[in-house]
Amino acid sequence: MEQWKTLASRTILDRGKYLRVEERTLELPGGRLIDAWPWVVTPDYANVVAVTPQGLFVCFRQVKYGVEGTSLAPVGGYLEPDEEPLAAARRELLEETGYRAPTWHRLGSYQVDGNRGMGMAHMFLALDAVHVTSIQPDDLEEQELVLLTLGEVSDALVSNEFKVLPWATAMALALLMLDR
Repeated sequence: MEQWKTLASRTILDRGKYLRVEERTLELPGGRLIDAWPWVVTPDYANVVAVTPQGLFVCFRQVKYGVEGTSLAPVGGYLEPDEEPLAAARRELLEETGYRAPTWHRLGSYQVDGNRGMGMAHMFLALDAVHVTSIQPDDLEEQELVLLTLGEVSDALVSNEFKVLPWATAMALALLMLDR
């Protein structure tokens, strides 16, 4: 199978480092041209499923502007320019929770939207996470750090308490990795 080709691109909205919208001219493998294809540029980010030596999952209970009600969430945040995904994951875990973990497993890197861009999601499992410092959050949303058992995480995942797709994906992938 052949990839689509980008022939031209122009920015139609620029909101700084967190959001840019482009309009692209594409050529499909058969030669057909598509004008004005929307492409959304957002920073790549990391999600971390952290588990303590006691088997507790380090999560947040929080609100997000685009989510109705309260949601559970793993640790996560944007990569800084030129930052490697694992370095961002380690930084976010420490900044947001005060935890550090010695053992890391990559759960995968995924394009957020296969047709419109939206950055890459890099997902990690951090094992034997221990609390080492105070929290240094910079999030706008209110959040509460919670420690959940494996059963509580499984139940929450099945009952849609991780309300954002990448969060649910990271948790599901972590449970699959832990089950191996």
